[in-house]
Amino acid sequence: MTRLISGRTRLIAHLGVPTESFKAPMIYNPYFADRDIDVTVMPMGVTAEDFAAFLPLLFRLTNIAGALITMPHKVSVVDLLDEASTTVKVCGSCNAVKRAADGRLVGDMFDGEGFVRGVLAKGCTIAGASAFVCGSGGVGSAIAASLAKAGAARIALYDARGAAAERLAASLSAHYPGLAVATGANDPAGHDIVVNATPLGMAEGDPLPMDLSAVTAATFVGEVVMKAEETPFLKTAREKGCMTQIGTDMLFEQIPAYLEFFDLPSTTPDALRRLAKIKY
Repeated sequence: MTRLISGRTRLIAHLGVPTESFKAPMIYNPYFADRDIDVTVMPMGVTAEDFAAFLPLLFRLTNIAGALITMPHKVSVVDLLDEASTTVKVCGSCNAVKRAADGRLVGDMFDGEGFVRGVLAKGCTIAGASAFVCGSGGVGSAIAASLAKAGAARIALYDARGAAAERLAASLSAHYPGLAVATGANDPAGHDIVVNATPLGMAEGDPLPMDLSAVTAATFVGEVVMKAEETPFLKTAREKGCMTQIGTDMLFEQIPAYLEFFDLPSTTPDALRRLAKIKY
């Protein structure tokens, strides 16, 4: 079922670059059509240089329902908010913005929650586990924060920009004083959960984000890149016998929380999967 866009349609803007990798419209819009909800998710390619000026103008639209924020804006958007959730404050990034009744811009972060829900749904235990997160940008910070909230005992962080990993480590330690946090080494060996939270894998010929040679089949390996269902990173992990989580799983798991945030009728990840029209 295809829903006709009309003058009554409310808009959820999907902001980031490049838009070619966006999968959210192929999940949200079939669901909205099936439920006869007059809302459409629209990809909008906004560069980092234009983002700060564009966002306030976007929310002056009379039919705006909210905005999905993706790379490279998840960190920079925080400074444009009037109100931020605790999760946003912990990880310093945001992927959902709405306008409150009084006009204030309110932000929240669901990447980490989506990733964690996916891990738990696959039967992997997080409480007491050791996790390695490669990438300390917006999505990596959110995943690390949510792993800590879910009870991980130890989190090791790596980012090519060492200062980003150190900042995230300090934030995690401040909010979760019982958590063991390490930085500095791009080494997934010995961890129960391993996550690629970098953009590596989006472009043809990208190197792997880390060396998986010492990872065992008992390791749970997750990916955030949505360019393809099976990235070279996940292919390598599966060849070693690891249980894996594809990038779009994180998206399916977090969308019910997004819908609640935007004050729209919510659903289940399984219902979204049945209706989705994802193309790679």
